[in-house]
Order: sequence, then structure tokens, then C-alpha cells
Amino acid sequence: MSRRVDKFLLTVSKHIWKCWSLKCQRSYYPFTKLVDPSSFNHRANMSAVKRKATSAKPDSAKRQKLHSVKEGTSAKEDCWLQGEVEEQPNENKDLKLNKRRMRFLTQTQKIKQGSEGVVYWMNRDHRVQDNWALIHAQEIALEENLPLHICVCLVLPKDPKLATLRHVSFLLRGLEEVAKECNTLDIQFHLLQGSAGEVLPGFVADRSVGAVVTDFSPLRTALQWVEEVNKGLPSDIPFIQVDAHNVVPCWVASDKLEYSARTIRNKINKLLPEFLTEMPLAKKHPHTAVRTAKPVNWEDILSSLDLDRTVDEVPWARPGTRAGVAMLESFIDQRLEKFAAQRNNPNSSAVSQLSPWIRFGHLSAQRVALQVKLSRKSASESVSSFMEELLVRRELTDNFCLYNPNYDSIKGAKDWAQKTLMDHAKDPRPYVYTREQLEIAQTHDKLWNAAQNQMVIEGKMHGFLRMYWAKKILEWTSSPEEALSIAIYLNDRYELDGQDPNGFSRLHVVHMWDPRPGLG
Repeated sequence: MSRRVDKFLLTVSKHIWKCWSLKCQRSYYPFTKLVDPSSFNHRANMSAVKRKATSAKPDSAKRQKLHSVKEGTSAKEDCWLQGEVEEQPNENKDLKLNKRRMRFLTQTQKIKQGSEGVVYWMNRDHRVQDNWALIHAQEIALEENLPLHICVCLVLPKDPKLATLRHVSFLLRGLEEVAKECNTLDIQFHLLQGSAGEVLPGFVADRSVGAVVTDFSPLRTALQWVEEVNKGLPSDIPFIQVDAHNVVPCWVASDKLEYSARTIRNKINKLLPEFLTEMPLAKKHPHTAVRTAKPVNWEDILSSLDLDRTVDEVPWARPGTRAGVAMLESFIDQRLEKFAAQRNNPNSSAVSQLSPWIRFGHLSAQRVALQVKLSRKSASESVSSFMEELLVRRELTDNFCLYNPNYDSIKGAKDWAQKTLMDHAKDPRPYVYTREQLEIAQTHDKLWNAAQNQMVIEGKMHGFLRMYWAKKILEWTSSPEEALSIAIYLNDRYELDGQDPNGFSRLHVVHMWDPRPGLG
């Protein structure tokens, strides 16, 4: 163990210095793979594999490509996944939304006569393709022969320390890709500035919108926005929510708080045959709006926002669906086979690194699962291990936040855990650090400092080290409440995948350790 830690410290210390001195031109961590997605055009341009297939006999070329993908052989070429993603929906044109994936938030379910459009309020899942909420909004618009609008309501976190350039630029640059794809599909994209409750009802009234569809997030602020929009909409407009983020809709997987992967695993696995299906392609919309959307000047928007620009963008993670698909391809090709055996080794390049794209909704977890499943024959143990993380443990975090209103507080821990933590709150602590000292990695622990520095500079931390990192904060602060507050603050400020249910849930796990001095 000590040799592994020494190796990690040596490589991380050297690479942090290089990354800093080169102004973060790229990542130097051994478990980081910088992917250039410039050659990708998600479900739009013909991939290199597809072009090659069309020059040969179509049937044999396609069979050869599918065989190489499913068997995980070295016959794969660059952009093979792009070709797979492009072709699959064409074979599933008749797929419809599973009605259990949606729920009406209003008593009204029918669109009133004389409506002039349908709105998809894109709140969490910022992508065009593989998006069940957008698919359903387009289904409604096509049935009613109405134009389709996508609205994004841009609002910054209340805590200015969390309104960082790192997070907001990743969001906006991904949305820029969404807007371009909407333009090619004759879907109107609108960027509204302000909270949804303030700006969306007015937009709906001004455009004579007949129905509003939104996606799902279990976080407190997002739930408040949904409630505010619902109150602001006229009573005769149906308001529909679709879980486009989880493979198994959160409210279908369970109607109560699940305390562990053990209690939710079978519930999710039993529902996978019903919900882990292919997704239809978002189509070019045949009904054009009379009033089209105003073009968005993305650079002006980004420069005008009051952001904390000391937390800079990270070059290793490029925003948008194209980049997310590229990272997924690199994971399947280069790291998946090592995942089961090496995912807990920070010195090994074995993790997926997909969390930023899934967190911002640029990449569908359902798409990830469908593509990874194709490698089961060549890497069965790793596929099973990864699917456990993606489908069970990740979706458990949405359950935790939906059914636990105290997900960001010690009050959200189990009763026995709270009691144990309080019993040990007065235990002597050899080291006590302030939030400021922890933020700039000024502790006696070189491993912890290296992990913290990586998070600050690169916006990520190896998953195995996150547990150690959070546990030490609990050990080095004066109370469990302070420890959780600091851990959430640092995670949400610096981690590119922060401000997400996964972070709240995983940090709570630290407070479930067996009793020991200073830990509980």
C-alpha cells in the first residue's frame, strides 16, 4: 500500500507542477486521457467506419463492423461508436416513450385548442439526442401539428463561490452545441435569463404554448423551480415531467428512501428489460414557428456573467455531447477491460471519466449502458462491475436526494450514525484545520494534499481517493456538521461533476463508518 501511495504522490506532484507551469494546456495525470472530439458530429456526420462500410458490400461491411464492436476486438476503427450511435435509432423508428417514465404535474392532460407551440424546459439533461423528455415533447408537437421550442433558464447558484467559470462555461459551451443541432432540426432554442418560475410562465403566455414538458432532478432547488413554474402556468396547460436522466425512472424504481445498493439493486435490475431500450432519434421538425428564436451570442453571455473566474476551465474535459461520446469511445476501447481489477488504483487508467458529461446531461447514462453492454463477451467482469456503478449506485443517489430532504445535512444520516457521531464529537483530534487551510491543501498529509490539489487544478479526484479525502475532513474538523459542510463546499466548488446528487450521497457515506475516535 505504501509503495502505491508513494508512486501516486510522485506522479501527482510532478504532474501538478507541469500542469500549472504550462497553464493547464493538458492533463498529465496517468489516469487522464485527453480526447479530441473535433472529428465527431453526434448523429449528424457519417463516421469513418460508416464511410468505409459504404464502399464495400453493405451487408457484409455492417456485419463485420457489428461483430468487431460486440466482440471487443482490435478491428475497431476511430469513431466506430459514432457509427453505432447513428445507425441504431434508424432501426427503432417506432419506439415511443414508456408512459411510466413520465408523470403529469397538473390535472389538465389535454392541449387546448388554438395553441401555437409546445415547450420543452431543458433543466438537467442538456442534449438533443437520447433525451426522453425532448422525445416526448416532440411526440406531442407532432400529434398536434405544432412548433417545438426548447427553453433553458439560466440562473447562477445563490452562493457566489459556487458560480464558477469551470461549471458555467462547461454548461454554456454544451448548450451552444445543443442550439446548433436544434437549428438543423427546425427546433427553436431559447436561452432565458432568470429562474424558471420568473421567466418561463411569461414565455408560455407570450407564445400561446399549449403544453410544457420538463426533465427531472431530485435536488431541492430544482424541485422548487418546478413548483414555481407549476404555480405560474395557467391551469389549462398540461405540465409533464419526464425522467430523462435515470435509466429506470426514479419514482418507478422505488417510492421510498433506499438506504443502500443492496436494497435497491434487485428493484432496478428487474426493471432493466422494460427501460434499458434503444431510443428513437429526434427528428427534423416539420412545423416551423412563426416567431423564431433569437440567436444567442455565447461569448457575450459568458463574459457578462458575474462568475468566480479563479476556478478556471479544465482542458481535459471538453463540453458537449460530441466530446462525451468521444470519451465513452475511449473508455470502451482503452480502459473498460481493466475496470473491474484496476478501478480503485489511482495510478491505473481504468475509470470511465464520464461523470462530468452525465452530470451536465450532455451524455445519456442510458446510451452509455447500451454501448458498454456490447462489450460483455470480451470483458464480462468489467462490464458487470461498471453497470453496477452506473445503474445501481448512481441511480441510488437520485433516490437518496428525492426521498431525503436533509441530503446535505447531518440530519440526513441514519439515526444510529447521528448518535455515534455525536458520541464521538468531543474526541481529541491531533490535527484540526480550517476550511481555508483545507482548500489550499495545507495539511500534514501529503496524499490528501495531492488529491485536493488535483481537484482544484483538474476538477476531478479519483473515486477511491474521494472516500479517503472526505474521511480525513471528518477527522480534522471540530464537528461532524462542519466536516460535511466543508466537504460539500469543496466538492461543489471544484469538482466538475459537483453540485450533483452523486456528491451529496457519496459524502454522506463517510458518516456511516464504524465507530472510531474522531470518526463515529
